[in-house]
Amino acid sequence: MDSGSQLYFATAAFLATHFVPSTPLRGILVKALGEKAYTGLYTLVSFAMIGWMAWAYNHAPLEPLWVGLRWLPAVLMPFSFVLLACGVLARNPTIVGADKLLKSPEPARGMIRVTRHPIMWAFILWSLTHVLARGELGAMVFFGAFLVLAALGAVLMDQRKARTLGDDWRRFAAVTSYFPFLAILQGRNRFDAREIGWRNPAIGLALYALFFWFHPALFGIRAY
Repeated sequence: MDSGSQLYFATAAFLATHFVPSTPLRGILVKALGEKAYTGLYTLVSFAMIGWMAWAYNHAPLEPLWVGLRWLPAVLMPFSFVLLACGVLARNPTIVGADKLLKSPEPARGMIRVTRHPIMWAFILWSLTHVLARGELGAMVFFGAFLVLAALGAVLMDQRKARTLGDDWRRFAAVTSYFPFLAILQGRNRFDAREIGWRNPAIGLALYALFFWFHPALFGIRAY
């Protein structure tokens, strides 16, 4: 099997394994293996799939589709890193194991007022930016897989939590939105820069600067 074909198979396997948590198969595996064993196995499989995808992508033939927008990452990636930092480092009820935060009097604070899925939107921006910047088939397959996973995964997460968390989730969903700023524009929430603060955005921008500087050493290509 050539590397180009492997990229398609690796990507299909990556997507298939990552949608397992949104299917009844997750409950079956957790019951059979236990929560910790399932989490460990899932993590190992995920990294294995990403490694296979990365190897296949790096060895796939270059097949240009359009002139890549090489300037786009410099414009959009800072927002991606800020969303990631604010989603990981602040109170985020959508993070695994943080469901208890939904019981707070005001569960949507900070960046969660902007979107209830800041981490997913960080990956959406990252993957979409790289698809458009690279402008070639391999990038569309590789980064497109992360785009599909983040965009559709957030929708499936919402559906699963709506089924399992009941009123707590409905109260949270009523004042938040999947799309950034939609709840604010609809008057269901408000933007509060003070709640977001400066620390987490600054950390995100610092990480962006590091990745921008070391991008050639890490990935063999300049970030611009």
